Parts: sequence; C-alpha cells; structure tokens
Amino acid sequence: MILITDGGSTKCDWILMDKTGNVVLKTRTKGLNPAVVPEENIKERILANKELLPFLNKITTVDFYGAGCGTKTPIQLLTNILSEIFSFAEISVNEDMIAAVYSATLEPGIVCILGTGSNSCYFDGKIIHNGIESLGYSLMDEASGNYFGKRLLRDYFYKKMPTQLAIDFENRFNLDPDEIKTHLYKRHNPNRYLASFAEFIFTSKEVNGYFYKLISEGMLKFIEYRILCFKESQNVPIHFIGSIAHFSEDIIKECMKPYNLELGKIIRRPIDGLIEYYKQHKLQ
Repeated sequence: MILITDGGSTKCDWILMDKTGNVVLKTRTKGLNPAVVPEENIKERILANKELLPFLNKITTVDFYGAGCGTKTPIQLLTNILSEIFSFAEISVNEDMIAAVYSATLEPGIVCILGTGSNSCYFDGKIIHNGIESLGYSLMDEASGNYFGKRLLRDYFYKKMPTQLAIDFENRFNLDPDEIKTHLYKRHNPNRYLASFAEFIFTSKEVNGYFYKLISEGMLKFIEYRILCFKESQNVPIHFIGSIAHFSEDIIKECMKPYNLELGKIIRRPIDGLIEYYKQHKLQ
C-alpha cells in the first residue's frame, strides 16, 4: 500500500491507496511543516490520527510532499520520523512544490502555491526550476494567508480598516496586544496564527472595496516577485494551488491582465490532483 501526503503549515492531507489505485483512506492531521513545528510534535501529530494506526505496518511506500521540505536538514528530519512510524515502508520526502506541479500539469507552466504560505516555480515539462529561494513568512510569502492576516492586523492597529469592518474584526478575534505578541514571538506556528486572521476576508459574504484592494495589492506583489521573475511567464500558463487562490480567482484574473499573463488551472486542494497523477503515472 502507498501513502501519499500533502503537508502544509496548517493541515496535512493523507491518502492511502492500494496497488490498483483504489483509495483506501482519506484523512487529515495538523500541519507538519518542520520549519515551524518542533521535532517532538511532528511524531505526536501523526500518531494522534487514529485512522492511520491500523495501517502502519501494511504501508510499503510513503511519499511525503511538504511545506518547509526544500532543504537537506528538514528532509532528513522527516525521513527519520516517518521511518520510525512506518517501519516497513520506503520513505520519500519532497517539497510541496513538487506535489503542486504533479496536481496541476504535465506540460510546461508556472505553478504557484497560495496557502498559509506562498511559493512558485517554473516546470519545463520535466524539471522544476525554483526561481527564488523562499525565506518564509517573515520576509516573503506575498498573497498568502499569513500575508493577508498580517495586513489585517496592521490596518486594524494603524486604524486604516473601515470602521464597521474594524468592529466586526474585534467581535471575531481576540485582539489583545499581549495575546497577539505572545502568539507571534513565544508560541509555535506564528505563520499559521497570522493566517487564521485571513479567514475574515475569505469567509466574507462579499468582497467589499477594502477587501478587494487588500487582495489585489497582495496578488500584484506576488505576480511581480514570484511570477515575472521567470522569463517564461509570457509564454506558458500560470497555475495556482490553494484555498487563497480558489477564493480569489476573479481578482487574480484582473491582476494578470496588465501583464498579458495566461491563467491556467486553479486547484483548491492539490491532493485531489495528486491522486489522479498517481493513478495514471505511478501505479501503472
């Protein structure tokens, strides 16, 4: 049996398939990004999922695709943990960008992730090319959940948020400054904490003028820094993966027009595309 995992900072999707491609189990754990989740918590989060436990010794392959898994140290860390849990399985750990590409296209294109964090790459049909090294939520991650959460907090405390929206924001979240600073500087997963505020935008019944401006500014920055950095951007479709992209499709289209960019697929959950990729190309 093969276990495919798409892991982000907020959540982690697990798909268990048999050798014929039938999905045996779909389940979810908390996020396992090794850049922000302490090592001791990673194993704990996996084993907390009771649906996985009966299959631990039956799994022969674990293909893990995760945020924060683009360098040797976190790859080795997760490989060691997964090898301990799935003791009869061959373990492969790769960055989430590979899963995003597999779920979106087999043809040349630019693939973008807009989730808790953000990233992009150019796929030439065979090889993934990372244009810019990602430095995470504190310095980059334009148009991500944590980017928009940060913008909301800044606008609220700088009194730039429209009055009624500020009242709604206060009613929905704990905005005590000490509470916010504790989460940001003393607790784990500050990027996930910031991204939780972005729900204020993307669960709204309508995209009002303030939200439209906020999303547009973030998307334009993402295009400038993470799409136009690829010279191929004028000649290939641009695919987007993640909930932020799913809820912002119309604004993404508008932001791409001035640059004459071609919008490709927008996929909310990459794990669904990943299942089809494995059925067609890995399990044949």
